[in-house]
Amino acid sequence: MPGDKLTKAEIIENIYPKVKVSKKNIHRILDLFFQEVKAGLLKDQIIELRGFGTFEIKTRKGRKARNPKTGESVVVTDHGVAIFRPGRELKNKVWILRE
Repeated sequence: MPGDKLTKAEIIENIYPKVKVSKKNIHRILDLFFQEVKAGLLKDQIIELRGFGTFEIKTRKGRKARNPKTGESVVVTDHGVAIFRPGRELKNKVWILRE
């Protein structure tokens, strides 16, 4: 069903029976993994995970925009945006989910 969430705690629970590692250590490993991904992105590195996808920072050009609450016109400067591009394998498997 669309909209369901999979939390980090649930991921840990799903991994736990498959490995001989404590939940605490699985949690630590996941946290370290995420720290490495964040650190790489902050160094403007491309994070490529074969069979899964690629994380990278793209520059979004500045533009004029409008504050939706006030209607006031504002200027948005150039800024970085973290993006994810799924790998071919993931893309092909996800494609059929919404057919």
